[in-house]
Amino acid sequence: MTVPAWARHLPPGVEAAGVELLAAGSLPRAWARRWAERPQAPAIRTDATGWVTGEELEARSAESAALLAGIGVQPGDRVLMSAAASLDLVAFHVGALRLGAVVVPANTAYLEAELGHLVTDADPVAVVLDRAERAAWARRAATGALAVVEIGEDHRPVVTTGGRRPVPVELDVTGPDDPALICYTSGTTGRPKGALLTHGNLLASAEALRLAWRWSRDDRLVLALPLFHLHGLGVGLHGTLLVGASMVLLPRFEPDLVLDAAREHGATLFFGVPTMYARLADSPRLAELAPLRLCVSGSAPLPPVVFERIAAGGGQRVLERYGMTETVMNVSNPYDGERRPGTVGLPLPGVDLRLAEADGEIQVRGPNVFPGYWRNPAATAESFADGWFRTGDIGEFDADGYLRIVGRSRELIITGGYNVYPREVEDALLTHPAVADAAAVGMPDDEWGEVVTAFVVPGAPVTETELLDHCRARLAAYKRPRIVHLVDALPRNALGKVRRDALRAG
Repeated sequence: MTVPAWARHLPPGVEAAGVELLAAGSLPRAWARRWAERPQAPAIRTDATGWVTGEELEARSAESAALLAGIGVQPGDRVLMSAAASLDLVAFHVGALRLGAVVVPANTAYLEAELGHLVTDADPVAVVLDRAERAAWARRAATGALAVVEIGEDHRPVVTTGGRRPVPVELDVTGPDDPALICYTSGTTGRPKGALLTHGNLLASAEALRLAWRWSRDDRLVLALPLFHLHGLGVGLHGTLLVGASMVLLPRFEPDLVLDAAREHGATLFFGVPTMYARLADSPRLAELAPLRLCVSGSAPLPPVVFERIAAGGGQRVLERYGMTETVMNVSNPYDGERRPGTVGLPLPGVDLRLAEADGEIQVRGPNVFPGYWRNPAATAESFADGWFRTGDIGEFDADGYLRIVGRSRELIITGGYNVYPREVEDALLTHPAVADAAAVGMPDDEWGEVVTAFVVPGAPVTETELLDHCRARLAAYKRPRIVHLVDALPRNALGKVRRDALRAG
């Protein structure tokens, strides 16, 4: 029998033939079992609430599920959530999944047009928000009745539209094939499209990480990632609850906040994006990372120079991994074994991976891979080849089977762990009356991975500052150009397509 490549991740004594990633049925079922096993064990801590036990989280999430059911949410309905990380957001997210609803996470930095696209496309029956102005945006974009739940400063949810009383509901009955999340990602059309992830996709990926990273109930994670992104949500939160571990949920990332939380609460894990590690490397307290069992980086390539600085000053050889919105987690450097800077490691348990012969495109299949895009069969068909998901990334293997990502066939910019599609930036610039043509690319940066850089052909006198101010009113902060170059013309090929490689080369 051939041993799969992912078997190299398994703990001693665990055979590949015995790995069953979907045995629990769904994450909500697994979570309920963990809470019942250790009801008084700490689960989540926030500054506003202190430590909350598994028993309390079970009750809070059940209460949230009942509230959602009371405003008309039924299994399969979409619920959009856009709020800062808090226990209330966790309770609504977990409660919605326990109810069988489909959660649509939305970036809290989105402005009205960006949030409105998600509302129009996903057609949610309810939204959970923490800012009143965003509720107004959602109502304007909604095509049907929309219930609104606002999380107030007192951390108690208030139904402001469509309110009814909580009703008894049946919880934790979802199976692997039931839809769980619609996560929006930029694609070749230039407009974000919704990747529909099932309960099985989420469970398989979290279970694979439990095995590969030796994640146990004794671990404690410091999480400063937002809960609208799969890194914080699908890895940090889902994984912690699956294994029955605990987490300190921070409202934002700052090196001192992370290091204080790790020291004060006896943390063993930290998950971050390369930008966070670059800032930790600059901290005079870098050595305080040493007591942690594991530090993980993802969402963008970790510069080898940052890897080496963290290793030298913090005693941590950061474990880099590779995932996507459509597949959750695909590949990871090994927990036991060499962690190679500049690579993302080996396929995770359950993941098959190949490189296309024509161009080296990374293609994957397995229980972690989504079934398709929400209401977009054309994009779904384009993204698969013979049952393999086409990632759009170009890779190569080294002599020991470690995967290195060498480029992207798609034009996506990844800055600080967030995805930016150039067309969104270009469309914003082209609304300025003095802009005749525009292109956006990602330029390498040690802190952010890439910075959004715009090249603008003016049709009338205009300054870089004016264009930056123009974008500030139209784009989320992470999408705005940090640098604007005024040029006479954009380089184009024979078909008129902008040559972004020429722009990056200067």
